[in-house]
Amino acid sequence: MALNRPRRLKTLTGASSVIAASNDLAPKTGITRAVELARKAEAEKITGLFTADLLHIDPAGLAGTAGIQEPIVTLAALSQATSQIGLIATISTTFHHPYNLARQIGTLDHLSGGRAGWNAVTSSVGEENFGETLPSPEERYARAAEFIEIVNALYDANERDAVQRRASGAVAVDHTKFHPINYKGRHFDVQGPLNVPPLPQRRAVLFQAGQSDAGVTVGARYAEVVYTSQPRLDDAIAFATELRRQAVSFGRAAALPFIMNSFHALIGESDADVARRLKEKHEKIDYEQGRLKLADMLGGGVDLSDLPLDQALPDTLLPEVTSINRRRGRVEVFRRYAKEGLTLRELIVQAQETGHWSVAGTPEQLVDAIEERYRADILDVLSLHGFGNPDQEDLLVNGLLPELRRRQIIDTDYVGDDFRSNLELPVLEGQIALPKRLAR
Repeated sequence: MALNRPRRLKTLTGASSVIAASNDLAPKTGITRAVELARKAEAEKITGLFTADLLHIDPAGLAGTAGIQEPIVTLAALSQATSQIGLIATISTTFHHPYNLARQIGTLDHLSGGRAGWNAVTSSVGEENFGETLPSPEERYARAAEFIEIVNALYDANERDAVQRRASGAVAVDHTKFHPINYKGRHFDVQGPLNVPPLPQRRAVLFQAGQSDAGVTVGARYAEVVYTSQPRLDDAIAFATELRRQAVSFGRAAALPFIMNSFHALIGESDADVARRLKEKHEKIDYEQGRLKLADMLGGGVDLSDLPLDQALPDTLLPEVTSINRRRGRVEVFRRYAKEGLTLRELIVQAQETGHWSVAGTPEQLVDAIEERYRADILDVLSLHGFGNPDQEDLLVNGLLPELRRRQIIDTDYVGDDFRSNLELPVLEGQIALPKRLAR
């Protein structure tokens, strides 16, 4: 049954760590907590669980817990403790192979009953662990384009009825319905067929992250959801305009790709409470460590150790974006902040949010900010933080989310039976549309 309403904003939250800590009373403390928080998110009808990833331990300690667990294994475990929430694994197209990835994510889609997604990133760190030098952004995205083409081709090649369930419960495989793709590119040579049967969703949902010119082009051409950091409304409008212009030039279906922002919210009960929380947050900043974090936001080759905190950065310290080989989109954001005359102290405060959209306010004020982007048609998917944070979870669950529902911005229930339909993505070419549930 079709939904007679505008498509609502979809929500994601980060999957919690499943890792056992050295001071845990039991080795399953991590997975037990991760399951509890995943179930909480599902009870709140959050559309998906998202896993970030890095392929090294940051030597300066700036990355926190990012990269301390493998995303696909983590989500496979959480798939067995949930039934409706989507599961998105961040995958490096620079340091993985598309055939293996197609098998892993394809198996996750079967394991979860059609809830898998993958976030294609090109990696800006970790090359030392693979015996390689980091290619240029342009080269990384050229490889990413081939990677995505291969994964999609592998998923599309096999016939839907290639596997049948026998009366005994076992499956019968018809090998004649698995077909090669014979892909030969500059970076990959993959014959196929994929030896994982057709996925419940046909394809796992494809997210993509990247803000450099090459990254925007790959997202416009291939992604179903583009993950971007746009801290200001005018930046978000400009990004969405360019992304959609390129998508149209590639002949993409209407409305694709969807645009996802990470929303770094500080929630308070009143204006005074917000001011108090913000003051306490800023008082906890280690400004010496902050100099390192800001240098990282500017590409990593900047020495800020001797600069006064309450002066602006000299232009001579700011790198040209094209000279940077890592996270050019983030460098652009902080270079612009510096050009606007923000002091080193102010830049360090901004660096705590790593260039993401950050707002402090009451639930109503935060929803005003979200609604502005949603109504402007530049926001389709929102990543929310707060589950598992004792200082913020109650205000998220009993403040922000109810206000979003009251204004009919987010769903009050899951509207489909797989991740693709819960995101309300357009039906894939050649795919039969499944009936949707009525929104409650």
